[in-house]
Parts: sequence; C-alpha cells; structure tokens
Amino acid sequence: MSSMAMIAAPINGPYEIPLRITLKRLERRRKLQAFLLVLPLLLFMAITFVLPIGRMIFNAVHDDTLLIRMPRTVAALREWDGKDLPDEAVYAALAEDLKRSRERMTASEIGTRINYELPGAISQLTLSAAKASTLTSGPYKAALIEISPLWERHEVWTLLKREISGYTAYYLLRSIDYQYGPDGHIVASPPDTAVFRDVFVRTIGISISVTAAALLLGFPVAYLLATLPLRTSNLLMIMVLLPLWTSVLVRTTAWVILLQQHGVVNEVLMALHFISKPAELIFNRVGTVIAMTHIQLPFTLLPIYSVMRTIPPSHVRAARSLGAGPFYAFWKIYFPQTLPGIAAGCLLSFIMCLGYYITPALVGGASDQMISYFVALYTNEELNWGMASALGAILLTATLLLYYVFNKLIGIDRIKMG
Repeated sequence: MSSMAMIAAPINGPYEIPLRITLKRLERRRKLQAFLLVLPLLLFMAITFVLPIGRMIFNAVHDDTLLIRMPRTVAALREWDGKDLPDEAVYAALAEDLKRSRERMTASEIGTRINYELPGAISQLTLSAAKASTLTSGPYKAALIEISPLWERHEVWTLLKREISGYTAYYLLRSIDYQYGPDGHIVASPPDTAVFRDVFVRTIGISISVTAAALLLGFPVAYLLATLPLRTSNLLMIMVLLPLWTSVLVRTTAWVILLQQHGVVNEVLMALHFISKPAELIFNRVGTVIAMTHIQLPFTLLPIYSVMRTIPPSHVRAARSLGAGPFYAFWKIYFPQTLPGIAAGCLLSFIMCLGYYITPALVGGASDQMISYFVALYTNEELNWGMASALGAILLTATLLLYYVFNKLIGIDRIKMG
C-alpha cells in the first residue's frame, strides 16, 4: 500500500509529474532506443530477405501476362459458358488483341505464356498475329481458325478464361506433376513430363544420406575434440575449420580431381589391390554424397562438439564408479546429453543440403541433380519465373514444415548450438 502510494505520488518539482508517468516515459525511451539500434538490421532483412521471398511466393501464384497483353479477349470471355467455342464477339476481340500485339511486338511474350501449357503454340500465335494485322473486317471466327487451327482448340480458350483474375495455380500444379486438362479439370501430367516429384524425393533422399554420413563421421571427431587436452584439440579444430575457409567451388573442384577415373583415390585403391580397375566415383550419386558430406561435415560437427564440451566428465566417472562398463556408461550417461547437439547439427545440415546446387552440378550425373538445379534452369535459361518461383516456394514450404514437425516432436528449445 505504501509503495503504491509512493508511485502514485507526484514528484516534488517545478513540473509535478507523477513517478508512474516518469517511469513509463523512461521505459518508452529505452524501447525506442533499442528499436532504433536494430532498425537498420530490420530494414536490411526486410529488403534482402523478406521482400525477395515474398515476391517469389507471389510469382508462384500470379501471372498477368495474358491479362495485360490480351485485355479485350480476356474481358470478352467473362460471359463464355465454357462449353462450345466462343462466339464471334470473342474472336473479334482476339483479332484486335493480335493486331495490337503485332504493333507492340508482344506476340512472342503471349505465345511463350500459352506455350507453357500448350507446347507449340508460340509459332502459331506469332503467325496469327502477323496475319491478323491484315484483317479489316469480320467474320473473324472463320478467318482466325483458317489462319491457325490453334483457335479452334477448346483448351486454348479454357486457358484464356482462367487468366481473368491474373492468379493461376498452373505453376504449383506443374511443380507436383499435375496440370489442367482440356476441359479445365486438374489431371496428372504425362509420364514424359512428370519429373518434379522424383526430383523432390531425390533431393530429400540425398539430403538424408549426406546428413547421416556427416553425423557418422562427425560424432567420433567431435568426441575426440571434446576429450583431448585443449592445446591438442585446438590444433585439430583448425583442421576441422579449414574447409569452412575455402570456397565451395574450390572444394568441389578438388573432389573432381580426386575422384576421377585416374584420380588419386582410384590409383591408391588399385595400388592396394582393393579394386582391379578404376571405380566409377564421379558423375554419379557416390561422388555427390562424398563431396557434399565433406562440405557439410563442419556444420554437423561443431554443434555436437559445443554440446560435448559442456558435459562434465564426472558424470561418466560416477557411472563407472557405480559399476557401469565403458560402453554402458557412454550410451546411458554421455550419449543422451549429446542429443541436443546432434539434433542441431543434423537439422542445420539437412536444411542446407536441400538447397545444394553447385556440388551436384559438378560431380553428379543427370539423375543426381537436385531441385535447385531446376530452379536455376528456369531462372537463367528458360526464363520461366513462374516455375522457378513455384519450385522455390514448395522447397521453402517443405523446409518450414520440417521445422514445424521437428519442433512438435523434439522441441526447438532443446536444440543447442553451444
């Protein structure tokens, strides 16, 4: 009671401000100072991380190419019932849009967008735009169908009608091997183009293999580093950290030299009579996993080592003094305390493996390329930003889902990085 009275009591002074208000002002000032200190970082993260990812996700579901380049046709299709071919008014709008695309040299852009769903359409649309510019009067329906059979295909009109809103699920469906059928229903992609589900499974499989290999190799080394005298462990730690200071491209190129048919590894194995002829160690899954494991090893090892350094040796000594054998004391006393570090190292390594591009591209074969390869392909060569964004969005969603499941099953608060 007395303390509340003191807080509510006014301060004796020229302004007579209550103590509670003064404390609130000081608290707000401290919060404002803290916010101003982190504001540059927040802006940097927003500009370089949040906005690009948001734009990528938006591109995965939004494509207004046809809506902008063919506004009259798309607007005329609003009243189309989708059963038979559109009426003369829609074809007249199409002829006008084709004339404008010819004038503005946007016919190839329209054709490219339609070509994503109807292969071979780009040449027919370019031809239609060239010949439509000579049409001066109707009837346009018969004239355009005579120019190109593209305009009597029902699926092209179904496609154009779907573009009324500018939002499309085509890229996401295509990324999981589905597409729109001729009648507008969602169907499975043809077997010769259904490749992305296998690529996602392959990406997850390679990531799991590399994470497991890095754990099997990294755990004993981390244990050795944690139990050796500090001077010796520091020397070994430099050897562990050395790959981190070297470019990924350099390390991958080094593995190309080591694993090639007449490389160091094959020559040593043949000299020791383990193999009679050079083994296929590169441009396949074996080379990919070996090179990626080498790169990921420090990222798996360091969190485990950091946790091991905090485990008191007296715990194992106490177990041994109570009669436990070396393996029992290690397995029942020491190993459970390393699980937070193992979880952190494996989660970090697995998530990093999901986005690998350079290493599989250099040391892997055609069947070893991961999803990042196709993202780069659609971004740099195909210039299909919708597919690249959809594949990236699915990969991001899978990563966040993995994080969510991991948090639910194990608890992210149990992960320790040191």
